[in-house]
Amino acid sequence: MKITTKVFESGADYTISRLFINDLYYCYIMEDKIREEKIKGITAIPRGTYDVIITMSNRFKRMLPLLLNVPNYEGVRIHTGNTSEDTEGCLLPGLSLGTVNGKRAVTNSRQAFEMIYKKIETALNKGEKVTIELK
Repeated sequence: MKITTKVFESGADYTISRLFINDLYYCYIMEDKIREEKIKGITAIPRGTYDVIITMSNRFKRMLPLLLNVPNYEGVRIHTGNTSEDTEGCLLPGLSLGTVNGKRAVTNSRQAFEMIYKKIETALNKGEKVTIELK
């Protein structure tokens, strides 16, 4: 299964992309701002293609998708959240766009996450390789 994100909008501290699964649009993705130089906790992960697996997250105490072999990053996951303050380098899905506490946000994150999680889990259970390409 191939997941692709394409940047849609960016601001001073965030990047919003559209997420596609096998070329079909699913939702938006919020992440930190794309920067040339990595700044811990406030820089988007490098554009590229990464394998995705599902493992237990110690932080969230549940199974979550994990991106493998992201240069200079550890523990990059797809999880719920709304603004760039919630990301710490991770990818936050949302069904719509809006504002939360005056900040640009993705909304309906739990619904978007469950939709994506089920697709990833089903593909992995079938023995398919799952990748995400960040463009």
